[in-house]
Amino acid sequence: MVMEKAREVLVIGGNRYVGKRLIARLLAEGHRVTVLNRGSAPPPAGVEHLVADRDDERSLTGALGARGFDAVVDQVCYTPRQAAIARRVFTGRTRRYVLTSTVEVYEYEDSPVLVREEAVDPSTVTVDPDLPWDDPAFRESHYGEGKRQAEAVLAAGPGFPSTSVRVAHVLGGDDDFTGRLAHYADRMRAGEPIAVPSVNRPATYVYVEEIARFLAWATGQDFTGPVNAASHGALTTDELCAAVAARIPGGRAVFRPVEVGEVSPFSFRRSYGMDNTRAARLGFTFTDARQWLPTAVAETLGKGD
Repeated sequence: MVMEKAREVLVIGGNRYVGKRLIARLLAEGHRVTVLNRGSAPPPAGVEHLVADRDDERSLTGALGARGFDAVVDQVCYTPRQAAIARRVFTGRTRRYVLTSTVEVYEYEDSPVLVREEAVDPSTVTVDPDLPWDDPAFRESHYGEGKRQAEAVLAAGPGFPSTSVRVAHVLGGDDDFTGRLAHYADRMRAGEPIAVPSVNRPATYVYVEEIARFLAWATGQDFTGPVNAASHGALTTDELCAAVAARIPGGRAVFRPVEVGEVSPFSFRRSYGMDNTRAARLGFTFTDARQWLPTAVAETLGKGD
């Protein structure tokens, strides 16, 4: 049996949720891991820690010194400005750059079929670094656009081998900080209706352990360009709520369709389904979302009432 060569991997961000699972998996596989963040939280044992502000180019280069890496996984790149700094700093320092991107890059692609990567080609995306990307409110409200432009910056021109992993909505884990599944559980316990669009579209999802496995796998590959990361099988709000209801004694979802206004998490007026064919052709096999959904819900909600 041929043992895989240990890799030097830098993870930017990565102190919680997907990131901490990615680090644990890389360590378990025998790779050497360095974490770079602002120092707000210490990394796990066995990990080298670099402290820097990734928005400050001088801080970043100072922390890195002469270090180089086989792969960099960027968990916290949200804007073209951040991507431009990363490209300048890491050109010549890494064999490949893995950007954790998002299904939200397809926010304008309301397709009745699962969308493929070519629907948003980074080479055709207009980059505007002068938008108010430093304003947290602007950045949050333009999350998909920021990721789209960050992808474009990293992909522009030769000399910087990168891939953008477009991550589906993530489920699972007892440390899910989003509160989205808890929203359903709270409504059911209180006997309150769950607001959904009058036409409610399905979406693709990915299990938190599975996306960590995909990102770890991607650090050892050589493909470039965007790749969709989603489990097989789009899920509806009804299916999500049925899984939640199964954890709550007497749990029952009552839906309240709304034409205009705020709706519950994981209910969509447009489709958010991604085709994972490219990932499969590259050699990664995703599982079926319906297989892991009960486990993911149980982890997130705990033992129930």
